[in-house]
Amino acid sequence: MFNQIFKKILFIIIFLAPLLNACGGKLGDARKSSPDPRDRVQKNIEEGRGFRLSTLGQSGGTNYEFASSNPLWRASLDIIDFMPLATANYSGGVIVTDWYSKDATSNEAIKISIRFLTNDIRSDALGVKVFYKKCKTPNSCYVEEDEGELKNELVAQILKAATQYKENDVQKESKPYIMAPEKR
Repeated sequence: MFNQIFKKILFIIIFLAPLLNACGGKLGDARKSSPDPRDRVQKNIEEGRGFRLSTLGQSGGTNYEFASSNPLWRASLDIIDFMPLATANYSGGVIVTDWYSKDATSNEAIKISIRFLTNDIRSDALGVKVFYKKCKTPNSCYVEEDEGELKNELVAQILKAATQYKENDVQKESKPYIMAPEKR
C-alpha cells in the first residue's frame, strides 16, 4: 500500500511538476489585450510567443539550436569529413581534427581547429587554425601554424556551403501561418 502511494507521488513530482512550473511568469494586462482571442493569438505568433504543432520539434524563440540545424556546424563537418575528428563539441563551439596525412609513409601531417564565434553566417564567424607537423624522424617533429591559402580556402568553402544549407532550410520551412476558421 505504502509502495503504491510512494510511486504515485514520485510520478507526480517527476512528470507533472515541470509542467506546473511552466504556468508561472508574467501575467498579461487585460487593458492592453484585445478581447478577441483571434487577435491575441495573432499577436502572440507575431511576437514569437506562439507555436504550431507542425513546428513543435524545431528550434525557435530561444538561442538554443541542435547541431544539425546550424548551417555553419553542418558545413564545417562536411568540408573536413575526410579527416578524423579528435573533438567535436557543439556546446563548446569547437571542432578539432586529429593529425592527418595522405599516407602512412609521409613525414608531414595536418591538423585543423575550427572555433564558432557566432551562429551567423559571416566571415568573422569562424576562427580557423591550420597546423602542419613535419617530422625528420618519428621522434624529431616540429609543429607550426599556417596562415596561408588553406585557411582562407577552408573559411570560404564553409561559408559557401553554410549559405547553401541556410537557403535550403528557409525554402523548406517557409509556410505561411493560416488561422483556423472560427467555430461558432
